[in-house]
Amino acid sequence: MTPEATETPAPPRPRRGPHRAWVVVAAAWLTIVAAGAFSTMSGLLVEPLRAEFGWSTSSIGLAASVSMVLNGVVAPFSAALMDRYGMRRVAVAALAVLGAGAGLTTVVGAPWQLVLAWGVLTGLGAGALATVFAAQVVQRWFVARRGLVTGVLTSAGVLGQFAFLPVLSWITEHAAWRAALAVLAGAALVAMAVTGLLLRGHPAEAGVRPYGARDFVPKPEPAPGAAARTVRVLLKAARTGPFWLLSGTFAVCGATTNGIMWTHFTPAAHDHGMAATAASSLLALVGVFNVAGTIFSGWLTDRLDPRRLLAAYYALRGLSLLTLPLLLGPAVHGSLIAFVVLFGLLDVATVPPTLALIREHYGPDAAIVFGWVSAAHQAGAGLMAVSGGAIRDLFGTYDPMWVASGALCAVAALVAMVVRRPRVS
Repeated sequence: MTPEATETPAPPRPRRGPHRAWVVVAAAWLTIVAAGAFSTMSGLLVEPLRAEFGWSTSSIGLAASVSMVLNGVVAPFSAALMDRYGMRRVAVAALAVLGAGAGLTTVVGAPWQLVLAWGVLTGLGAGALATVFAAQVVQRWFVARRGLVTGVLTSAGVLGQFAFLPVLSWITEHAAWRAALAVLAGAALVAMAVTGLLLRGHPAEAGVRPYGARDFVPKPEPAPGAAARTVRVLLKAARTGPFWLLSGTFAVCGATTNGIMWTHFTPAAHDHGMAATAASSLLALVGVFNVAGTIFSGWLTDRLDPRRLLAAYYALRGLSLLTLPLLLGPAVHGSLIAFVVLFGLLDVATVPPTLALIREHYGPDAAIVFGWVSAAHQAGAGLMAVSGGAIRDLFGTYDPMWVASGALCAVAALVAMVVRRPRVS
């Protein structure tokens, strides 16, 4: 992989029609949708793998945990790689790795093979296309409406879950789990083609200004030493309080979303007698309201104190998780739907205010710092994915996990209010 050319076109002439930034957003949105679909498959694999191979829930959960942790570890390095080689090349390569992971998972025959194929490969691919990718698009292409665009792109990952979940669930239940993985591999290939054609790494490549900017911005030289720069940014950020506070709250975010809802909700509902298709449909409904909640959160972030938004989001999420064990049963009822709506509105709503605070504190290094904070998110998700499976194996129920998650959210709500905003000179 060689660095992208850095020649900067002449300053732009007046253009008609939509700003090119929105075309880039559309391409990035589709890429994130395709990558987001992969996160839903972890929960759908639990039952068929237990039935076909007799593996324990915790051994299957280990693969999901490895994927989530790698997703986070890769994120800050992928941000630096995008600075070095360009967003388009990194995104296409990541989609190829995702497709390979899905394909190889269809031929696994042992838990360690599942960890390598699903855990390692999908973790690497998804990590490069997580919220850090959205942060790079926003930082390079937008000066105005950053919060809103962050919400739109962040919601794309959950929309991928929402759009693919019922289809993947139906295929898994009525055809085979291997066929569902083949669908995911195909989605990655389609996204690769669209990304290669439409995505551009910097406005200067298209001869336009960033959206909302008055002046033309030349494309910067590729940043050398991506890995070393990533570590340097981490060491610098680690000497500041906001980094640790936001990493802690975001770890709770990962634990209480990807870690439990997207990994263990379907098997937990199945324990209460609910059909897998019905449980998956409820998760799809979470995705529907997640899109609205995340976009609205981005709009609010442009207008309100991000710390207060985070505190409110975590407090409400914690209360909703505490009620879930009382609501699960064989049938879908109004109270359970109300939980799904509320959780959906809050699920990824934490991303726009978290990124806004990071941008305020760390400026040009915000994308890489956000990558490290996202690593904490995925570490929390991975720990909860393994813990949830272990709790289920030990107690025969997921109920202690829901209670612990509610308590973690209460702590995160308090911590969010401690984060200081930088002084404006």
